[in-house]
Order: sequence, then C-alpha cells, then structure tokens
Amino acid sequence: MGQGLKTNFVLIDFENVQSQDITALGGRPFKIKVFVGANQTKVPLQTASSLQVFGSDAEYVQIDGNGSNALDFHIAYYIGRLAVEHPDAHFHVISKDTGFDPLISHLRRKKISCQRSASVSDIPLVKIANSNTISEKVDAVASNLAKRNTGKPCTEATLRSTIKALFGGKLSEADADAVLGELLGRGVVAINDGKVSYHPAGAPPA
Repeated sequence: MGQGLKTNFVLIDFENVQSQDITALGGRPFKIKVFVGANQTKVPLQTASSLQVFGSDAEYVQIDGNGSNALDFHIAYYIGRLAVEHPDAHFHVISKDTGFDPLISHLRRKKISCQRSASVSDIPLVKIANSNTISEKVDAVASNLAKRNTGKPCTEATLRSTIKALFGGKLSEADADAVLGELLGRGVVAINDGKVSYHPAGAPPA
C-alpha cells in the first residue's frame, strides 16, 4: 500500500498556531486533533466550520491544567497511545515550537513516522497535492523520500508506483516519467539495472 493511503494523524498545537487552513486536508486520509489550552474558551468560527466537514475524523482536545509545556505533554501522550493502536500511521505535529523536535527524533528512531510542520500547508502530502508544475512535484517527492527513515523504494518499478501513489493515482504516465527523470537529473536518486540508490543525505547535492 502506498504511503498516501495510510492514516495520517494531524495534531494541532492550537495555543501555538491558531491560523490554519484546515480545509487543505479535505479528501485525504487525515484524522485531526486540535489541542486547546485549559483557558482557551473560544475557537475562531472559520476553524470550527472547517473542522465540521471532517465529522468524526476531527475533534478538539482541551488539556487539563496550565504550564508552559502542559499542552506539549498531552500531544506526546496521544502520539504514544495512537502509535500503539495504529503502528503504520503517520503523525504530523503542527506547531512552531521546536521543543517537539527531540521527541520526534526519538519517535523516528523507534520507527514511528512523525514530523513537525509549522502549518497544515507544509505537510508533505498537502504540498504534493497542491503542487502544479513538474518542478514543484519533484520538490514534493524529493522531500517525501528524504523524510523516510525506512520504506524507500528499492527498485525503479516501486519508485514509479510510489510517485503515482503520492499523487493519489492522478499523475499521468508522462508526468510520472518527467518527475522520475528530474529526480535522476538532480541527483536525488540513481538507478542501475533497475535498482534505486539514494544520495547519502537523502537530497540532491548542494
């Protein structure tokens, strides 16, 4: 199954980032949890309305107690619990707080797919879906491949199918060829006898 078809949990630190285009997540396998502070009693109408579209796939989590890291601990707890229930899921923490980064690095070492983005629009799957030009598509695919600790396609055939899956199967053969060709041209990947190798840093050389 391609990465784009797996469940993606989006955990939004609403104390830290309150202006988000949540509608950008529509039509994709996202489950959304909006974490609000104990004293946050109001949510913007635009946010509330956009969340209603997701029905049971979206919920608010109001934390208990106050403190500089109280909300962060709640998000960490939910990631741990959900990772046990959904071991193949991907987790996206939406926050500008770099304090999450050590936790995310630890989770990745434990083979739990997790990353932090400053906004919903920065989530790789959203970037991919919103990319228009071939160059933008290549940027999105290269970023996706670079963030994978495991599960990188090992053969040309699986790489090609992965590229198509990232775009929800809506990428034409011509565009898939163009994306693959540009990945090769940038040095992101190399293909020999049908086997794929990656630049050591997971990204094109500087």
